[in-house]
Amino acid sequence: MDAMIKRQLEQTAAKVRLGIIEGVYNAKSGHPGGSLSVADTLTYLYFARMNVDPANPEMPERDRLVLSKGHTAPALYSVLAHRGFFPVDELKTLRHIGSRLQGHPVRNKVPGVDMSTGSLGQGVSAACGMALSGKLSNDYYRVYAVLGDGEIEEGQVWEAAMFAAHYQLDNLCFIVDNNGLQIDGKISEVMSPYPIDEKFRAFGWNVVCIDGHDFDAIEKAFDSAERTLNQPTVIIQKSVKGKGVSFMEDQVSWHGTAPNEEQYNQAKAELEEQLAKLS
Repeated sequence: MDAMIKRQLEQTAAKVRLGIIEGVYNAKSGHPGGSLSVADTLTYLYFARMNVDPANPEMPERDRLVLSKGHTAPALYSVLAHRGFFPVDELKTLRHIGSRLQGHPVRNKVPGVDMSTGSLGQGVSAACGMALSGKLSNDYYRVYAVLGDGEIEEGQVWEAAMFAAHYQLDNLCFIVDNNGLQIDGKISEVMSPYPIDEKFRAFGWNVVCIDGHDFDAIEKAFDSAERTLNQPTVIIQKSVKGKGVSFMEDQVSWHGTAPNEEQYNQAKAELEEQLAKLS
């Protein structure tokens, strides 16, 4: 990856993380941990990979993204806002009465949201339908679906995986955010989905394993997905829950907890320092 582009993406990701913290702090609720862990990949997709147009969010030829782990909506909202789909200042209205930015994404209210999600496991089925539709109509958009690693404990995920391989949906890419933690603790202890890579290979998928915070690795993974024919691709990204905020990193308690004022100020200061170093 070009060094200048990489630096710009790192700067944008820091801004996205600031937006996440801003949202959950002002909401006094939400899911910062998994939002922070997936911020780099969402930043890359919307700023370097996907064919989208904030001025025309419904354009038929756009690439689609389904946030199957819908509770991490603060990450998607922050990326969409910084991409220009709606004002960044609106992130402060997260979960407020009357706000269009609710706890889970709603397609018919938020520009840039391609699917309403929330019930874990269901978003990937919708993504499969979008991808098959594109194949049947000879449209060349791509479909991306972001899953949590706890989410893949849902049986519907594996029904969708079987469907996608059977119909050779090479325009479909799953991203499994493998931060190792879910609401009740370590995924390895609650209901281990490991080995994730071998399971997807057994279902007929092209599998790529990466560091989810390395933009060079992220780009190579999505390049692999676009080159692969007659198979869907899954990118299994090893990530850190709470990435970018020292006291949130790898702490299950930040799955669904909003920071208080002192914690908010510390998180904001840390992220602003990271952004300053990248400027």
